[in-house]
Amino acid sequence: MNRLLLSVLMLGMLGACATSSEHGAGVGDGKAGTEAVDRPAIKPAESQPLKDKSLGGNTLTDPDNILSKRSVYYEFNSDLVKDEYKPLVVAHARYVREHGTAAMRIEGNADERGSREYNLALGQRRADAVKQMMQLMGASVTQIETISYGEEKPRETGSDEASWSENRRADIVYKSE
Repeated sequence: MNRLLLSVLMLGMLGACATSSEHGAGVGDGKAGTEAVDRPAIKPAESQPLKDKSLGGNTLTDPDNILSKRSVYYEFNSDLVKDEYKPLVVAHARYVREHGTAAMRIEGNADERGSREYNLALGQRRADAVKQMMQLMGASVTQIETISYGEEKPRETGSDEASWSENRRADIVYKSE
């Protein structure tokens, strides 16, 4: 119970201390895209099992396990981890904490708006925000590497809000995969 309370308090503090980059530096017209994008809801980490009890199952690829979800999406021009993705980050932090040999790379990405340099920096801030949250939850700094691809690895190639929202993300990639 104390661990759960500590986790909740740490998430609250992280949300209060997180920063959002809202200076323009060559990015769009300053209007944040607010169109809703249909993504599956992420359940609280406490209700998600981390250990698969089935024969030969892999918790990292089981579609019914929160660990199979690997992307944290962001608002326009922001590096703030949204509340809806905190259970996902906490679950991955728990996994690497409980599996001492597990190692991951967090890949920060941005949409095509903004200069190449700005988007690389924004992608790095996004990856670092996820890493910092995982470290606060007990993951070791030696298990997590971050990199930014900026706008170089888009998931969607369109120039509309639906495409941009898919490209504003940090992806969690386990090195064993």
